Amino acid sequence: MSYGLYVGKNLTADGIAYLAGYGDEPSSHWLEVVPRTTHGPEETITVGVTPEADLPGVLTEIPQATETARHIRVSYSFYKGVPAPLTNGGLNEYGVAVRDIWSSSRSELIDMTPTDQSGPNYSDLARIVVERARSARDGVELIGALIARHGYSSYGGNSHLIADPEEAWVVIECAGGQGLWAAERLGPDSIRASRPGYIGVIPVHGTDHPDYLYAPNLVSFATSQGWYDPNGTAIFNFNDIYGDGKLRWDGVEWIEGEMTARAARPEKISITDMMWAIRTSKLTGDTAGYGQVVPLTHPAHDALRVLWHTQIGSIAAPFAPVFLGVENVPEEFRQHRYLTTGESARFMDSRKLDAAPDSVSVIPQGIESTRSASGIFKRLLYLILQHEEKFLPEITEVWEAVEKRLIAEHGDVVRTASALLSAGEKGLAVQYLTYYCHTELRAALDLADALAQSLEARTRALFGISDDPAHKTAEQIW
Repeated sequence: MSYGLYVGKNLTADGIAYLAGYGDEPSSHWLEVVPRTTHGPEETITVGVTPEADLPGVLTEIPQATETARHIRVSYSFYKGVPAPLTNGGLNEYGVAVRDIWSSSRSELIDMTPTDQSGPNYSDLARIVVERARSARDGVELIGALIARHGYSSYGGNSHLIADPEEAWVVIECAGGQGLWAAERLGPDSIRASRPGYIGVIPVHGTDHPDYLYAPNLVSFATSQGWYDPNGTAIFNFNDIYGDGKLRWDGVEWIEGEMTARAARPEKISITDMMWAIRTSKLTGDTAGYGQVVPLTHPAHDALRVLWHTQIGSIAAPFAPVFLGVENVPEEFRQHRYLTTGESARFMDSRKLDAAPDSVSVIPQGIESTRSASGIFKRLLYLILQHEEKFLPEITEVWEAVEKRLIAEHGDVVRTASALLSAGEKGLAVQYLTYYCHTELRAALDLADALAQSLEARTRALFGISDDPAHKTAEQIW
């Protein structure tokens, strides 16, 4: 499902646009920095879905780009019928950020989806955009070209929110196997939440509109199905014609309203407001696999682009900065066996690697010997949710204090690394940024571990440990 939120630069305290959100998947999640990579002329990538998907299809090979960009992303290990690893997006060296969010197509489109559909799936598109796009509009055009050339493998309808420092685009890809998609531009005065992604009225008559792009058959196919009369008086409402007809769901209305009110204040919207929007228990709980807030800027050096990250839903984890220029991420934040699909049937024993490779863990033993950040933060989350009214306010206060310190020192960190880079000391800059990010990510993990120990002790003393199979969660709008 997932959640995305864009705020244009005219509405923020620092004059910077922001893209934030999280992904809704229960399988293992991990943070990674992927280097810029050169590929051979014959190299291909596997895309699509398998016959096991809810809407079945076939895997195909499509050409890889000559070069793929350095980027930060969160990957995860399972969605039915979609080959792992998967991603909902991230941030690349060109300042393009991507969020993937569901967007249901009308039932007739879902029903007509071919059982042998092929082409990139939602994760493929998110990954390709973050690997190749040099602007938000470039990302839209990439998606359109890929669908036209290779098709699209749908699970029922999807969207992407693609942003750069100047603008963002909502792109919706329809089910049905007809190559249908549409995109709406968001500018410096925009606030847009996606859950699901939505587009309303598209001006399809007359000259091309600068704020909209769409498949060449978008109008003609709707006309052929009797969903739109081009000679009538009705406007072309994309959501009514191709979507679920609901447009803005309750949670979207609520958070867009909250952010609009904050933008109207003299101080406008700050990065802490963006963090709040991803953390609020009205929208965030156990389904949130992680959290991201991306300030969309063009710094003096690409290595200084930054993604603020939480390893699970930000109720139980603080946002910490991860710079694009780091060498790697801490071992605790990489892929572990915890919730990784298939690991329950595997051993960390390589003796059967040749005879029965599926019985051998895919996780490096050294990585597994470290703590799982996801597991530790999840433990804290479940302790919080057992007695939310007592524990959530105090844990939130702690995380906000951590973030206040990190935000306050962020400028100094950037200036220090920038001075090293400008002096030609790239190696020292990488070392400095890596040390800083590792230190702060591990400090957050240590603090979460200590808080969990405290909350467990207090839970035992005050309430006892419950074995009620009914799970507690915060009351959410969606």
